[in-house]
Amino acid sequence: MKKDNILYSIIGVLLGFIVGFMFANSANQRGYAAQPTSAVAPQQQMEGLPPDHPPIAQKPADNSAELDAVAKLAKEKPQDFETQRKAGEVFYNAGRYDDAGKYWEAALRLRPGDADVLVSLGNTAFDDEKFEQAEKWYALALVKRPDDVNVRTDYGLTFLLREPPSFDRAISEFRGSLERDPTHVQTLQNLTVALARKGDADAAREALARLEAVSPNNPALPRLRSELEKIGETD
Repeated sequence: MKKDNILYSIIGVLLGFIVGFMFANSANQRGYAAQPTSAVAPQQQMEGLPPDHPPIAQKPADNSAELDAVAKLAKEKPQDFETQRKAGEVFYNAGRYDDAGKYWEAALRLRPGDADVLVSLGNTAFDDEKFEQAEKWYALALVKRPDDVNVRTDYGLTFLLREPPSFDRAISEFRGSLERDPTHVQTLQNLTVALARKGDADAAREALARLEAVSPNNPALPRLRSELEKIGETD
């Protein structure tokens, strides 16, 4: 997802939860939590994304000449895996998600089950705020890489950011990530938000305490603490 700061997106989602409104289609870009849901506007990209996830940014202007050249080459070499994969990458970076998906699907047909391509397809759908599609691709990637915490966390975000959100499923996946890496910062951030949005203030505070212990200088902490205090005031 081209996500520039998922963390803040997630916080945006949490804030929306607390004030009683949610973004219409949020964003991918995923705080990592955050990005998508009715949560954040496209330009409000989420922080918290896994380290291997491309940063989310506003869609750049198309470089028509480059895109045309890449498309032409991909058409000339339909059986070349690397050409199709690279075309997907170029179109993804240009914010042309539908085209990127088309080329990556072509690459997947040439190399079925390629985990990197599956993740790329998941990221593309996620950035395009098509969370159900992203769920499908991430699930397939996890068959190949069940212990990939970054992918599992993104997978959990597809449940948190869709409309309506599936809090229990998101929380389950985040906890699955933490079983594999108890100190994964992005997952702890997302778990805190998911629990808060679900209305489980005590569990959210517990998750926040774990985040504070692991990442005491995390820039999201002041906002998360503030919002959790507000939840406490209404208990």
